[in-house]
Amino acid sequence: MRSLSHPPSTVARAALEAGERVPAGALSPEVARSWERCLAGGLDPTRRPDEAVIPFAEVRVRREEQALLRRLALAQMQLLHQQIAGSNFMIAFADAGGVLLDTLSDPHFAESEAGRSIVPGSVWLEGGRGTNALGLALVERGPVAVYGREHFFACHGHLSCMAVPVFDPEDRLVGLLDASSSNEARQQHTHALVRMAAAAVENGLIANGRSDVLLLALHPRAEYLDTLSAGLVALSPEGEVVSINRAARALLAGLDAGAGQTFDALFEPGFGSVVDELRGHGIARVRDRAGSMLYIACRRFAAPPVMSSPAPAVRRLPAPTATPSADFVCEDPLLWRRMRGLSAAAGDRLAIHIHGETGTGKELMARHVHALSGRGGEFVAINCGGVPESLFIAELFGHDRGAFTNARSEGAPGLLRLADGGTLFLDEVGDIPLTAQTALLRFLDTMEVRPLGGAKTAKLDVQIVSATNRDLAAAVAARQFRADLYYRLNGLSIEIPPLRERSDFSAIVRHLLARHAPGASISDVVLERLRRRPWPGNIRELQSWLRRALIEADAGGITEPSCEDAACEVAQTCAQCAGSPLDSSRCRRIRETYAQSGGNIQATARRLGISRTTVYKHIGD
Repeated sequence: MRSLSHPPSTVARAALEAGERVPAGALSPEVARSWERCLAGGLDPTRRPDEAVIPFAEVRVRREEQALLRRLALAQMQLLHQQIAGSNFMIAFADAGGVLLDTLSDPHFAESEAGRSIVPGSVWLEGGRGTNALGLALVERGPVAVYGREHFFACHGHLSCMAVPVFDPEDRLVGLLDASSSNEARQQHTHALVRMAAAAVENGLIANGRSDVLLLALHPRAEYLDTLSAGLVALSPEGEVVSINRAARALLAGLDAGAGQTFDALFEPGFGSVVDELRGHGIARVRDRAGSMLYIACRRFAAPPVMSSPAPAVRRLPAPTATPSADFVCEDPLLWRRMRGLSAAAGDRLAIHIHGETGTGKELMARHVHALSGRGGEFVAINCGGVPESLFIAELFGHDRGAFTNARSEGAPGLLRLADGGTLFLDEVGDIPLTAQTALLRFLDTMEVRPLGGAKTAKLDVQIVSATNRDLAAAVAARQFRADLYYRLNGLSIEIPPLRERSDFSAIVRHLLARHAPGASISDVVLERLRRRPWPGNIRELQSWLRRALIEADAGGITEPSCEDAACEVAQTCAQCAGSPLDSSRCRRIRETYAQSGGNIQATARRLGISRTTVYKHIGD
């Protein structure tokens, strides 16, 4: 990154505002050149810049023109916002013309003067806004940061901004990601996160290209194949390079590795033998034509060709993003194939159903669907097994005041109204009471809602995503779930494999580790031992293991498996009960009964004589 390691001195600022020559070396070369361009363009650093904002109708057009890029950027923006939430930041996405298309902001920043000026439609080119991270990144074609008084205009002196350009597979600058804060702190960690987000978007542009390509990751070290530092190359079925990311170009420096080049011209052994090895072992070792040894792994095998037919052409469904939102890691080829069509389904408001064992990340997948849809409304979640049957319909549809005994005096809008323009996530959908299933089915057919005790209906626009670990088909056969609702919810069905079957296990571990302890590492010995464990609690269990391991680990990271046996005890209980022997025993019994009942909260509660809310409290961590 072109990191600006020293802020401009007071002398430099005073010289700029007095119209005098800025002392040599007082600024980084990038900022110094930018100030010179601004002065040459006639800008006055003591005045306010022209705050150019294009009409929102044009913003909409620009969004549509960059639909895939924007969808990928929004997913990364949500992840970035979660990672730096509470630190008074704004995350923004701009197109190649320096126009902001989307922003995500902490409430405090949004209410500030800067937050009111950094809005969708605002133009941040250097020629009008002076030295700023977005405009400078466009000029430099690389990551930059501008701190406080390094901004050309004095009114921007309280801001710190960092921006990273995004390049498409043809190495064209197509957009930028930006993180801005209303303080002058130099947050190197945030710089790294923004760079990673931009790399993930670039990889997504490659992965969402042609479906008939072989997608390969390459790196000199095998353990880095699951990371964003790996090169990514898309090859046609004949072994011709279709697209390649910047990391791969850097690894193959000195070779003509652009589109149209052949695999055999870049590597040895030949294309056919490497593909055979990848199909058999998942990883291969090659030597590039410059003599460097590299490891290659397959991220996705080529889809079979579509046979021509006189029938009308069917719309091609795009592949999922390379790095889903909300912390959801997806580099597993099987899951990737299952997610094909997710973007189009979300765009068409098709109901999506997610199935998987407890702890596999169903809510994270649901949040990814919400991000793919590009919907501006809220993501609203309800655990269908955690709401009393008598209150379920009121919780979902809302109620007018006095609609029933103990109703809220002011009434309630209901979760469906809260999700208008956004997504409603029905977790443990198999536990919806039968009486409520009819009402939900009617809503899905009409998209109209009327609160309990109310007379007026309202038309809503809601994306429905449901999830369960139960076999809903069996529940339909047992007359425990309406067949028509089952088919209505299964517009597109996604099965999430259990953790023990995920080929991207290493990437998941490193991702969770980075989230809990940025900068911490884990040894290959420990990683391999973890890979061999059955993980009945899936990712939730893995998270508990990592938390305990980090407590016992040295400052450098997790290098010894000494905490493994102790961590198994933690995995059998929820985090709240882990510290008490009495609570741990009760919690363990609840979790074991839950597992024996096939993940059925209602059956677990009935067998133990406790409430469903209590069961969910102990299995939800």
